Amino acid sequence: MPTFRLALTFLLALTLSTPTRADEALVAVAANYAGAMDAVAKSFTHDTGHTLLITTGATGKLFAQISEGAPFDVMLSADSKTPARIQAEGLGVAGSSFTYAIGKLTLWSADPALIGTDPKQALLAADTLFIAIANPDLAPYGVAAREAMQAMGVWGLVQSKIVLGQNIGQTYSMVDTGAAQLGFVATSAVQGPGIAPMGSRFDIPQQMFAPIAQDAVLLNPGADNPAALAFMAYLRGDKAKAIAVSYGYGTE
Repeated sequence: MPTFRLALTFLLALTLSTPTRADEALVAVAANYAGAMDAVAKSFTHDTGHTLLITTGATGKLFAQISEGAPFDVMLSADSKTPARIQAEGLGVAGSSFTYAIGKLTLWSADPALIGTDPKQALLAADTLFIAIANPDLAPYGVAAREAMQAMGVWGLVQSKIVLGQNIGQTYSMVDTGAAQLGFVATSAVQGPGIAPMGSRFDIPQQMFAPIAQDAVLLNPGADNPAALAFMAYLRGDKAKAIAVSYGYGTE
C-alpha cells in the first residue's frame, strides 16, 4: 500500500530528528537475526528513546504463537512467506511487510582443518558423523541447507548423518559444542562485529539455494503503537541496513 509506505517514510524522518515520548514494542525475531537485532535495538533506542522487548525463535514457532494470540507488535521473519500468510490471515496490517535483510548460508565447523575449498569432501568424509541443519519444517535456513546439499548432489548420501536443530541458533550450538562435526549456519553466526574468526567455513554460493528474503511485518497489536511504527520505519533506514550488512546479510 503506497499510503502505508509513505507513512513509514515520514515516521523514519520524524524519529531520526526529534525523539518523542518513549513507548515500548514487543518484537518477535527469527533466531538467525538475534545478534544483529541486539545491535539494531540499541541503536534504535539511542536514536528514538523507544524500547523493544525481543523474543527470538524459529519462524514456524513464532508464527504459531502469533496465531494463538501472542501480543507481539512486530515480527521479523526468516522468510517472506510467513509475513505474507500473517497478512492473508488477518493477523497483521495489510501492506506493511518489506524485506529487512537477505540471509546468507555458511557450512561451518569448529575444527579449523575440516572444511577446505571443497565442501562436498567435508560432508562425505568418513569421520563426519553428524551434520547439523535447522529443521526445514520450522526454519527457512533448514530449507536452504537441504537445497544446497541437493545442488551439490550429496543429499541422498548424507541423510543418515543429518541432525536437526529447532532453529538456526540451536544448529550453531550443536556445531560449536562438538555434538556435530559441521553444520549449515547463518553467515551472521560466524561473521559480525566482535565475532572472532574460528574453525573453518565455506560460504555457500547463492545459486545453490533460493534467496532467503527475510521480511518484517507489523502485527495487529502494533498498529497503534508508536514504538512499533517507529521501529518499522527504522528498519528501512541506513543505520539498520548498515548493521545488517556488517553481520553478513544482504539488503535490497
